Amino acid sequence: MTARPADATGRPTLEQVAEAAGVSRATVSRVINEVPTVDPRIRAVVERAIAEIGYVPNLAARSLVTRRTDSMALIVSEPPGHTVYETPFLQRLFTDPYIGRVTAGAQEVLRPRGIHLVIIPADPPAHHMVTRYLRQGHVDGVLLISSHGADPLPQHLADLGIPAVLSARPGRPVPVSYVDVDQQAGARLAAEHLIGRGRRRLATICGPQDMPAGQDRLAGFRSAVATRLGVEVPSVQGDFTRGSGEAATHRLVDRHPDIDGLFVANDLMAEGAVRALQERGHRVPEDVAVVGFDDSIAARESHPQLTTVRQPVEEMAGEMAQLLLAQLRDPQRAARSVIFTPTLVIRQSA
Repeated sequence: MTARPADATGRPTLEQVAEAAGVSRATVSRVINEVPTVDPRIRAVVERAIAEIGYVPNLAARSLVTRRTDSMALIVSEPPGHTVYETPFLQRLFTDPYIGRVTAGAQEVLRPRGIHLVIIPADPPAHHMVTRYLRQGHVDGVLLISSHGADPLPQHLADLGIPAVLSARPGRPVPVSYVDVDQQAGARLAAEHLIGRGRRRLATICGPQDMPAGQDRLAGFRSAVATRLGVEVPSVQGDFTRGSGEAATHRLVDRHPDIDGLFVANDLMAEGAVRALQERGHRVPEDVAVVGFDDSIAARESHPQLTTVRQPVEEMAGEMAQLLLAQLRDPQRAARSVIFTPTLVIRQSA
């Protein structure tokens, strides 16, 4: 029997696949839409016909059947009215190694499943646009990088019933799954290492204190130093950028010129801190030992390379993607948290 002609665009049609495979159009549709009840032998025949003819499914039509877009959003959010950062949002977004590591880790899980990852910046002017985009069903779910307690987006996602997983513990209770590292334990590792290196005049450059990570890293470091040395640790706040670490170090050394050990709440700020110390004639680590947090590429690009607390960001992002896929399979699945254990990576700075 002669196969039916292709459509007006010249592309093979569903009917041609059905005729080549000797099955009904409905059976081909079930195979394409991955209906699990199709007999494996029939599925193999249909898939072979698809390959031979070169049929490409109409994704728009398929989404009407499956109610899936095969796309997920990776949203990097900053809450409206947020004024802590000195550096513009988009500049931080595209210079922070953490974002790239999250993207890579999520892609490792999603790409083999044919799922696209759409990266969406959600700075204050764009919040309402992002919410509208999500409500219109352009993606199946959201991986959300949101670290500020004042950010309304996690609660909005929960209220709208949009499947989502957060990249860190939310600043306030919200029924959304999240993946995090034990932040306080990581800061304690930094304190123990500096003290073990014989450093006694310790200080820290902390992250923004409206962020749980910033709060926990400061609390963990201060608690460990108080327990071991019985002293209070001076601190200066940065905004997790290299420039803020450099500026904070100058302020800190102006106030406390005798410090000999410094814990910096992320690697970008720590790289800036090393640069500032060297500009002031301090040798690292001979005069001031420096420990960062993250084990990002900034730790290896610093001179000297940074001793740092490693959080396994790629593995954590992969777990986020797995949690989101599980939620899509079972929408009634209860929110859960997964906490990873940090480790210390020793290099030249401490």
